Amino acid sequence: MISKYHSINSLKVSEELLHFVNNELFNGTNISPEKFWEDFDKAVHELASKNKELIDFRETLQKKIDKWHIDNKGKDIQIKEYKKFLKEIGYLKDEGPDFKIETSDIDNEIALIAGPQLVVPIMNARYALNAANARWMSLYDSLYGTDVIEESEDSTSERYDPERGEIVIKYGREFLDKYFTLKDFSWKKITGIAIQNKELKILKGVDITTLKDKNKFIGHRGEVDNPSAIILKNNNLHIEILKNPRAFSAQQDHAGISDIILESAVSTICDNEDSVAAVDAKDKVLCYRNWLGLMKGDLVTRFEKEGKTLERKLNPNRSYISKDGKGLKLQGRSLLLIRNVGHLMTNPSIILKNGSEIPEGLMDAFITTAAALHDTKKKGNSRTGSIYIVKPKMHGPDETAFTNEIFTKVEEVLKLKKYTCKIGIMDEERRTSVNLKECIRTLKHRVFFS
Repeated sequence: MISKYHSINSLKVSEELLHFVNNELFNGTNISPEKFWEDFDKAVHELASKNKELIDFRETLQKKIDKWHIDNKGKDIQIKEYKKFLKEIGYLKDEGPDFKIETSDIDNEIALIAGPQLVVPIMNARYALNAANARWMSLYDSLYGTDVIEESEDSTSERYDPERGEIVIKYGREFLDKYFTLKDFSWKKITGIAIQNKELKILKGVDITTLKDKNKFIGHRGEVDNPSAIILKNNNLHIEILKNPRAFSAQQDHAGISDIILESAVSTICDNEDSVAAVDAKDKVLCYRNWLGLMKGDLVTRFEKEGKTLERKLNPNRSYISKDGKGLKLQGRSLLLIRNVGHLMTNPSIILKNGSEIPEGLMDAFITTAAALHDTKKKGNSRTGSIYIVKPKMHGPDETAFTNEIFTKVEEVLKLKKYTCKIGIMDEERRTSVNLKECIRTLKHRVFFS
Protein backbone atom coordinates (compact mmCIF):
# COMPACT_ATOMS: atom_id res chain seq x y z
CA MET A 1 0.00 0.00 0.00
CA ILE A 2 1.36 3.45 -0.96
CA SER A 3 0.83 6.00 1.81
CA LYS A 4 0.14 9.68 1.46
CA TYR A 5 2.69 11.67 3.46
CA HIS A 6 2.39 14.91 5.40
CA SER A 7 5.32 17.12 6.37
CA ILE A 8 5.66 17.49 10.14
CA ASN A 9 8.70 19.60 11.02
CA SER A 10 11.53 17.85 9.12
CA LEU A 11 9.69 14.52 8.96
CA LYS A 12 7.36 13.09 6.36
CA VAL A 13 4.70 11.12 8.22
CA SER A 14 2.23 8.73 6.60
CA GLU A 15 -1.39 9.80 6.73
CA GLU A 16 -2.46 6.72 8.72
CA LEU A 17 0.18 7.16 11.43
CA LEU A 18 -0.34 10.92 11.65
CA HIS A 19 -4.06 10.47 12.20
CA PHE A 20 -3.47 7.82 14.88
CA VAL A 21 -0.96 9.93 16.81
CA ASN A 22 -2.88 13.21 16.52
CA ASN A 23 -6.35 11.85 17.24
CA GLU A 24 -5.95 8.74 19.40
CA LEU A 25 -2.57 8.14 20.99
CA PHE A 26 -2.39 11.08 23.40
CA ASN A 27 -6.07 11.58 24.24
CA GLY A 28 -6.35 11.89 28.02
CA THR A 29 -2.61 12.49 28.57
CA ASN A 30 -0.75 15.71 29.40
CA ILE A 31 1.23 15.58 26.16
CA SER A 32 0.03 17.36 23.02
CA PRO A 33 0.64 15.79 19.61
CA GLU A 34 2.33 19.01 18.47
CA LYS A 35 4.86 18.88 21.31
CA PHE A 36 5.42 15.17 20.74
CA TRP A 37 6.21 15.63 17.04
CA GLU A 38 8.59 18.49 17.82
CA ASP A 39 10.56 16.53 20.43
CA PHE A 40 10.31 13.25 18.50
CA ASP A 41 11.73 14.88 15.38
CA LYS A 42 14.83 16.08 17.20
CA ALA A 43 15.34 12.87 19.19
CA VAL A 44 14.83 10.43 16.35
CA HIS A 45 17.33 12.18 14.07
CA GLU A 46 19.97 12.04 16.83
CA LEU A 47 19.27 8.36 17.44
CA ALA A 48 18.91 7.32 13.78
CA SER A 49 22.50 8.28 12.96
CA LYS A 50 23.78 6.17 15.88
CA ASN A 51 21.50 3.34 14.80
CA LYS A 52 23.09 3.40 11.34
CA GLU A 53 26.60 3.42 12.80
CA LEU A 54 25.82 0.28 14.80
CA ILE A 55 24.37 -1.52 11.79
CA ASP A 56 27.39 -0.50 9.71
CA PHE A 57 29.68 -1.86 12.45
CA ARG A 58 27.81 -5.19 12.33
CA GLU A 59 28.58 -5.39 8.63
CA THR A 60 32.24 -4.48 9.17
CA LEU A 61 32.58 -7.20 11.80
CA GLN A 62 30.96 -9.77 9.56
CA LYS A 63 33.29 -8.95 6.66
CA LYS A 64 36.35 -9.32 8.92
CA ILE A 65 35.09 -12.63 10.29
CA ASP A 66 34.28 -13.91 6.81
CA LYS A 67 37.77 -12.95 5.61
CA TRP A 68 39.41 -14.68 8.59
CA HIS A 69 37.58 -17.93 7.84
CA ILE A 70 38.43 -17.72 4.13
CA ASP A 71 42.09 -17.07 4.93
CA ASN A 72 42.15 -20.00 7.38
CA LYS A 73 40.11 -22.44 5.30
CA GLY A 74 41.18 -26.03 5.89
CA LYS A 75 43.25 -25.19 9.00
CA ASP A 76 42.50 -26.35 12.53
CA ILE A 77 41.01 -23.48 14.53
CA GLN A 78 43.17 -22.54 17.51
CA ILE A 79 40.66 -21.28 20.07
CA LYS A 80 43.09 -18.92 21.84
CA GLU A 81 44.14 -17.32 18.58
CA TYR A 82 40.54 -17.07 17.38
CA LYS A 83 39.44 -15.39 20.63
CA LYS A 84 42.35 -12.98 20.35
CA PHE A 85 41.23 -12.10 16.82
CA LEU A 86 37.60 -11.59 17.94
CA LYS A 87 38.76 -9.28 20.73
CA GLU A 88 40.97 -7.29 18.38
CA ILE A 89 38.10 -6.56 16.02
CA GLY A 90 35.69 -5.70 18.87
CA TYR A 91 33.43 -8.74 18.61
CA LEU A 92 34.40 -10.01 22.07
CA LYS A 93 34.53 -7.56 24.97
CA ASP A 94 36.63 -7.80 28.12
CA GLU A 95 34.49 -8.88 31.04
CA GLY A 96 34.36 -6.35 33.86
CA PRO A 97 33.95 -6.86 37.61
CA ASP A 98 30.81 -8.32 39.16
CA PHE A 99 27.89 -5.94 39.66
CA LYS A 100 24.32 -5.94 40.92
CA ILE A 101 21.23 -5.45 38.81
CA GLU A 102 19.44 -2.37 40.14
CA THR A 103 16.10 -2.57 38.37
CA SER A 104 13.24 -1.43 40.63
CA ASP A 105 9.42 -1.40 40.56
CA ILE A 106 9.03 -4.87 39.07
CA ASP A 107 5.62 -6.54 39.22
CA ASN A 108 5.19 -9.85 41.00
CA GLU A 109 4.47 -11.65 37.73
CA ILE A 110 8.11 -11.02 36.82
CA ALA A 111 9.80 -10.98 40.21
CA LEU A 112 8.02 -13.59 42.32
CA ILE A 113 5.74 -15.86 40.28
CA ALA A 114 7.15 -18.73 38.22
CA GLY A 115 4.31 -19.14 35.73
CA PRO A 116 3.70 -19.63 31.99
CA GLN A 117 4.32 -16.80 29.52
CA LEU A 118 2.57 -16.46 26.17
CA VAL A 119 3.65 -14.71 22.97
CA VAL A 120 0.88 -13.30 20.80
CA PRO A 121 0.86 -11.28 17.55
CA ILE A 122 -0.33 -7.80 18.50
CA MET A 123 -1.73 -7.34 14.99
CA ASN A 124 -4.65 -9.69 15.79
CA ALA A 125 -6.92 -8.11 18.42
CA ARG A 126 -8.87 -11.32 19.10
CA TYR A 127 -5.69 -13.31 19.69
CA ALA A 128 -4.27 -10.56 21.90
CA LEU A 129 -7.41 -10.46 24.04
CA ASN A 130 -7.47 -14.24 24.35
CA ALA A 131 -3.86 -14.21 25.52
CA ALA A 132 -4.43 -11.39 28.00
CA ASN A 133 -7.42 -13.29 29.41
CA ALA A 134 -5.48 -16.56 29.65
CA ARG A 135 -4.46 -15.61 33.20
CA TRP A 136 -7.26 -17.93 34.39
CA MET A 137 -8.18 -21.12 32.53
CA SER A 138 -10.46 -24.10 33.15
CA LEU A 139 -8.58 -27.27 34.05
CA TYR A 140 -11.60 -29.34 33.03
CA ASP A 141 -11.84 -27.76 29.56
CA SER A 142 -8.09 -27.95 29.04
CA LEU A 143 -7.95 -31.63 29.94
CA TYR A 144 -11.04 -32.65 28.00
CA GLY A 145 -9.84 -30.98 24.81
CA THR A 146 -6.23 -32.22 24.77
CA ASP A 147 -4.31 -35.50 24.62
CA VAL A 148 -3.36 -35.27 28.31
CA ILE A 149 -6.37 -37.56 28.66
CA GLU A 150 -6.13 -40.67 26.48
CA GLU A 151 -8.50 -40.80 23.54
CA SER A 152 -11.62 -42.93 23.70
CA GLU A 153 -13.89 -44.14 20.88
CA ASP A 154 -16.16 -41.09 21.22
CA SER A 155 -13.37 -38.55 21.66
CA THR A 156 -13.69 -37.32 18.05
CA SER A 157 -17.46 -36.96 18.30
CA GLU A 158 -19.10 -33.58 18.83
CA ARG A 159 -21.24 -35.17 21.56
CA TYR A 160 -20.11 -35.08 25.17
CA ASP A 161 -18.29 -38.27 26.20
CA PRO A 162 -19.31 -39.09 29.83
CA GLU A 163 -16.45 -41.56 30.25
CA ARG A 164 -13.91 -38.93 29.20
CA GLY A 165 -15.61 -36.45 31.52
CA GLU A 166 -15.20 -38.83 34.47
CA ILE A 167 -11.50 -39.22 33.69
CA VAL A 168 -11.13 -35.43 33.65
CA ILE A 169 -12.77 -35.12 37.07
CA LYS A 170 -10.59 -37.93 38.44
CA TYR A 171 -7.48 -36.16 37.14
CA GLY A 172 -8.67 -32.93 38.80
CA ARG A 173 -9.08 -34.65 42.16
CA GLU A 174 -5.62 -36.21 41.88
CA PHE A 175 -4.25 -32.74 41.16
CA LEU A 176 -5.86 -31.43 44.34
CA ASP A 177 -4.59 -34.40 46.37
CA LYS A 178 -1.05 -33.74 45.14
CA TYR A 179 -0.82 -29.97 45.71
CA PHE A 180 -3.54 -29.27 48.31
CA THR A 181 -3.37 -32.42 50.40
CA LEU A 182 -6.05 -32.97 53.04
CA LYS A 183 -5.19 -34.20 56.54
CA ASP A 184 -7.45 -37.22 56.74
CA PHE A 185 -8.86 -38.30 53.38
CA SER A 186 -8.82 -37.69 49.62
CA TRP A 187 -10.53 -34.98 47.57
CA LYS A 188 -12.06 -37.86 45.57
CA LYS A 189 -14.40 -38.72 48.46
CA ILE A 190 -15.58 -35.29 49.62
CA THR A 191 -19.25 -34.33 49.88
CA GLY A 192 -19.07 -30.69 50.96
CA ILE A 193 -16.99 -27.56 51.54
CA ALA A 194 -17.39 -24.83 54.17
CA ILE A 195 -15.41 -22.09 55.94
CA GLN A 196 -15.32 -21.98 59.70
CA ASN A 197 -13.15 -19.86 62.01
CA LYS A 198 -11.04 -18.65 59.03
CA GLU A 199 -10.27 -22.24 58.03
CA LEU A 200 -11.32 -24.35 55.06
CA LYS A 201 -13.39 -27.34 56.20
CA ILE A 202 -13.78 -30.34 53.89
CA LEU A 203 -16.62 -32.80 54.53
CA LYS A 204 -17.00 -36.49 53.77
CA GLY A 205 -20.39 -37.35 55.16
CA VAL A 206 -20.16 -36.55 58.87
CA ASP A 207 -16.36 -36.54 58.84
CA ILE A 208 -14.55 -33.19 58.63
CA THR A 209 -10.95 -32.44 57.74
CA THR A 210 -8.87 -29.51 56.52
CA LEU A 211 -5.74 -28.82 54.49
CA LYS A 212 -2.44 -30.15 55.75
CA ASP A 213 -1.02 -26.71 54.97
CA LYS A 214 -3.70 -24.30 56.17
CA ASN A 215 -1.86 -21.33 54.68
CA LYS A 216 -2.82 -22.50 51.18
CA PHE A 217 -6.41 -21.40 51.79
CA ILE A 218 -6.78 -17.76 50.71
CA GLY A 219 -10.48 -16.94 50.47
CA HIS A 220 -13.89 -17.71 49.02
CA ARG A 221 -17.01 -16.38 47.29
CA GLY A 222 -20.56 -16.86 48.52
CA GLU A 223 -21.77 -17.97 51.94
CA VAL A 224 -19.29 -19.46 54.42
CA ASP A 225 -21.43 -22.57 54.98
CA ASN A 226 -21.96 -23.13 51.25
CA PRO A 227 -19.39 -21.17 49.19
CA SER A 228 -19.74 -20.89 45.43
CA ALA A 229 -15.96 -20.84 45.07
CA ILE A 230 -12.84 -21.23 47.16
CA ILE A 231 -9.42 -19.85 46.29
CA LEU A 232 -6.20 -21.69 47.15
CA LYS A 233 -2.54 -20.82 46.55
CA ASN A 234 0.57 -22.89 45.90
CA ASN A 235 3.99 -21.47 44.95
CA ASN A 236 2.39 -18.02 44.42
CA LEU A 237 -0.07 -19.43 41.86
CA HIS A 238 -3.77 -19.53 42.66
CA ILE A 239 -6.51 -22.01 41.83
CA GLU A 240 -10.24 -21.51 42.15
CA ILE A 241 -12.57 -24.44 42.89
CA LEU A 242 -16.05 -23.65 41.59
CA LYS A 243 -19.17 -25.10 43.20
CA ASN A 244 -22.38 -25.16 41.20
CA PRO A 245 -24.48 -28.33 41.69
CA ARG A 246 -26.75 -27.27 38.80
CA ALA A 247 -23.88 -27.18 36.30
CA PHE A 248 -23.68 -30.03 33.78
CA SER A 249 -20.12 -30.88 34.89
CA ALA A 250 -21.25 -31.28 38.53
CA GLN A 251 -24.18 -33.66 37.96
CA GLN A 252 -22.29 -36.72 39.20
CA ASP A 253 -20.22 -34.85 41.82
CA HIS A 254 -21.27 -35.35 45.45
CA ALA A 255 -19.64 -32.05 46.48
CA GLY A 256 -21.13 -30.11 43.57
CA ILE A 257 -17.73 -29.08 42.17
CA SER A 258 -18.28 -27.86 38.61
CA ASP A 259 -14.73 -26.84 37.61
CA ILE A 260 -11.20 -26.10 38.76
CA ILE A 261 -9.81 -22.81 37.42
CA LEU A 262 -6.03 -22.47 37.31
CA GLU A 263 -4.01 -19.27 37.33
CA SER A 264 -2.11 -19.90 34.12
CA ALA A 265 -0.40 -17.38 31.81
CA VAL A 266 0.82 -14.77 34.27
CA SER A 267 2.54 -12.72 31.55
CA THR A 268 2.16 -12.25 27.80
CA ILE A 269 4.53 -10.77 25.22
CA CYS A 270 2.52 -8.75 22.70
CA ASP A 271 4.68 -9.07 19.63
CA ASN A 272 5.48 -6.47 16.97
CA GLU A 273 8.30 -8.58 15.58
CA ASP A 274 8.61 -12.21 14.45
CA SER A 275 4.96 -13.27 14.74
CA VAL A 276 3.61 -10.38 12.63
CA ALA A 277 4.23 -9.04 9.14
CA ALA A 278 3.79 -5.29 9.57
CA VAL A 279 5.31 -3.81 6.42
CA ASP A 280 3.63 -0.44 6.01
CA ALA A 281 1.88 2.33 7.91
CA LYS A 282 -1.52 0.65 7.82
CA ASP A 283 -0.05 -2.50 9.40
CA LYS A 284 1.90 -0.58 12.04
CA VAL A 285 -1.11 1.50 13.05
CA LEU A 286 -3.17 -1.68 13.47
CA CYS A 287 -0.50 -3.01 15.84
CA TYR A 288 -0.22 0.28 17.73
CA ARG A 289 -4.00 0.68 18.01
CA ASN A 290 -4.42 -2.79 19.51
CA TRP A 291 -1.64 -2.13 22.02
CA LEU A 292 -3.23 1.23 22.90
CA GLY A 293 -6.56 -0.52 23.51
CA LEU A 294 -4.88 -3.01 25.84
CA MET A 295 -3.17 -0.22 27.76
CA LYS A 296 -6.39 1.78 28.06
CA GLY A 297 -8.32 -1.38 28.89
CA ASP A 298 -11.00 -0.77 26.27
CA LEU A 299 -9.94 -3.08 23.42
CA VAL A 300 -12.98 -4.96 22.07
CA THR A 301 -13.38 -7.18 19.03
CA ARG A 302 -16.49 -8.84 17.58
CA PHE A 303 -16.64 -11.84 15.30
CA GLU A 304 -19.11 -14.34 13.84
CA LYS A 305 -19.20 -17.96 14.97
CA GLU A 306 -21.91 -20.47 14.05
CA GLY A 307 -24.22 -17.64 13.05
CA LYS A 308 -23.79 -15.71 16.30
CA THR A 309 -21.95 -12.46 16.93
CA LEU A 310 -19.49 -12.93 19.78
CA GLU A 311 -17.51 -10.27 21.63
CA ARG A 312 -14.07 -10.38 23.21
CA LYS A 313 -12.90 -7.84 25.76
CA LEU A 314 -10.51 -7.79 28.70
CA ASN A 315 -11.57 -9.77 31.76
CA PRO A 316 -12.09 -7.84 35.00
CA ASN A 317 -10.16 -8.59 38.16
CA ARG A 318 -11.46 -11.49 40.26
CA SER A 319 -13.10 -10.68 43.59
CA TYR A 320 -13.25 -12.82 46.72
CA ILE A 321 -13.65 -12.60 50.47
CA SER A 322 -10.37 -13.29 52.24
CA LYS A 323 -10.23 -15.82 55.06
CA ASP A 324 -10.12 -12.80 57.41
CA GLY A 325 -13.46 -11.61 56.03
CA LYS A 326 -12.06 -8.71 54.02
CA GLY A 327 -12.29 -7.88 50.34
CA LEU A 328 -9.72 -9.63 48.15
CA LYS A 329 -8.99 -8.95 44.48
CA LEU A 330 -6.69 -10.90 42.19
CA GLN A 331 -5.43 -9.74 38.81
CA GLY A 332 -7.77 -10.99 36.09
CA ARG A 333 -5.34 -10.66 33.18
CA SER A 334 -1.78 -11.46 32.19
CA LEU A 335 0.86 -8.84 32.78
CA LEU A 336 1.39 -7.48 29.26
CA LEU A 337 4.84 -6.89 27.77
CA ILE A 338 5.42 -5.29 24.36
CA ARG A 339 8.09 -6.63 22.01
CA ASN A 340 9.55 -3.90 19.81
CA VAL A 341 11.39 -4.50 16.55
CA GLY A 342 15.21 -4.75 16.73
CA HIS A 343 17.73 -2.16 15.53
CA LEU A 344 18.08 -3.50 11.98
CA MET A 345 14.69 -3.00 10.32
CA THR A 346 13.36 0.23 8.80
CA ASN A 347 9.78 1.19 7.99
CA PRO A 348 8.19 3.58 5.46
CA SER A 349 5.65 4.96 7.97
CA ILE A 350 8.01 7.91 8.57
CA ILE A 351 10.63 9.35 6.23
CA LEU A 352 13.56 11.19 7.82
CA LYS A 353 14.98 14.48 6.53
CA ASN A 354 17.73 12.65 4.60
CA GLY A 355 15.06 10.70 2.70
CA SER A 356 15.63 7.39 4.50
CA GLU A 357 13.00 5.27 6.23
CA ILE A 358 12.87 5.51 10.00
CA PRO A 359 14.54 2.69 11.96
CA GLU A 360 11.45 0.73 12.98
CA GLY A 361 12.74 0.02 16.48
CA LEU A 362 12.94 3.76 17.18
CA MET A 363 9.37 4.30 16.03
CA ASP A 364 8.20 1.34 18.15
CA ALA A 365 10.04 2.65 21.20
CA PHE A 366 8.33 6.04 21.20
CA ILE A 367 4.84 4.99 20.14
CA THR A 368 4.41 1.79 22.17
CA THR A 369 5.69 3.63 25.25
CA ALA A 370 3.35 6.55 24.54
CA ALA A 371 0.43 4.09 24.41
CA ALA A 372 1.48 2.76 27.82
CA LEU A 373 1.21 6.26 29.32
CA HIS A 374 -2.46 5.46 29.82
CA ASP A 375 -1.61 2.47 32.01
CA THR A 376 0.94 4.33 34.13
CA LYS A 377 -1.99 6.47 35.32
CA LYS A 378 -4.67 3.79 35.82
CA LYS A 379 -2.33 0.86 36.58
CA GLY A 380 -4.62 -1.76 35.12
CA ASN A 381 -1.65 -3.68 33.72
CA SER A 382 1.44 -2.84 35.79
CA ARG A 383 0.58 -2.08 39.41
CA THR A 384 4.08 -0.63 39.90
CA GLY A 385 3.74 1.85 37.02
CA SER A 386 6.41 0.17 34.88
CA ILE A 387 6.42 -0.35 31.12
CA TYR A 388 7.89 -3.66 29.94
CA ILE A 389 9.72 -3.59 26.60
CA VAL A 390 11.09 -6.80 25.11
CA LYS A 391 13.98 -5.96 22.78
CA PRO A 392 15.14 -8.59 20.26
CA LYS A 393 18.17 -9.18 18.05
CA MET A 394 20.66 -6.88 19.73
CA HIS A 395 24.33 -7.53 18.93
CA GLY A 396 26.56 -7.08 21.95
CA PRO A 397 27.03 -4.42 24.63
CA ASP A 398 27.21 -1.48 22.21
CA GLU A 399 23.71 -2.20 21.01
CA THR A 400 22.25 -2.86 24.45
CA ALA A 401 23.81 0.42 25.61
CA PHE A 402 22.12 2.09 22.65
CA THR A 403 18.80 0.61 23.78
CA ASN A 404 19.34 2.25 27.16
CA GLU A 405 20.02 5.54 25.37
CA ILE A 406 16.86 5.16 23.27
CA PHE A 407 14.59 4.67 26.25
CA THR A 408 16.25 7.42 28.24
CA LYS A 409 15.33 9.73 25.36
CA VAL A 410 11.83 8.23 25.16
CA GLU A 411 11.29 8.95 28.87
CA GLU A 412 12.49 12.55 28.42
CA VAL A 413 10.14 13.17 25.48
CA LEU A 414 7.15 11.54 27.20
CA LYS A 415 7.85 13.10 30.62
CA LEU A 416 8.29 9.76 32.35
CA LYS A 417 10.43 9.06 35.40
CA LYS A 418 13.83 7.70 34.43
CA TYR A 419 13.94 3.89 34.23
CA THR A 420 10.16 3.59 33.95
CA CYS A 421 10.82 1.53 30.81
CA LYS A 422 12.13 -1.90 31.70
CA ILE A 423 14.00 -3.97 29.10
CA GLY A 424 13.91 -7.68 28.44
CA ILE A 425 17.05 -8.74 26.57
CA MET A 426 16.25 -11.42 24.02
CA ASP A 427 19.46 -13.45 24.15
CA GLU A 428 19.21 -14.80 20.61
CA GLU A 429 22.35 -13.47 18.88
CA ARG A 430 25.79 -15.02 19.43
CA ARG A 431 27.47 -11.67 19.97
CA THR A 432 25.05 -11.01 22.82
CA SER A 433 25.36 -14.52 24.27
CA VAL A 434 29.18 -14.42 24.47
CA ASN A 435 29.10 -10.89 25.96
CA LEU A 436 25.96 -11.37 28.07
CA LYS A 437 27.40 -10.06 31.34
CA GLU A 438 28.49 -6.81 29.70
CA CYS A 439 25.18 -6.52 27.86
CA ILE A 440 23.29 -6.79 31.14
CA ARG A 441 25.67 -4.26 32.72
CA THR A 442 24.62 -1.60 30.19
CA LEU A 443 20.98 -2.14 31.19
CA LYS A 444 21.44 -2.87 34.89
CA HIS A 445 18.81 -0.25 35.86
CA ARG A 446 16.27 -1.58 33.35
CA VAL A 447 16.76 -5.29 32.68
CA PHE A 448 13.98 -7.62 33.85
CA PHE A 449 14.98 -10.75 31.94
CA SER A 450 17.69 -11.98 29.60
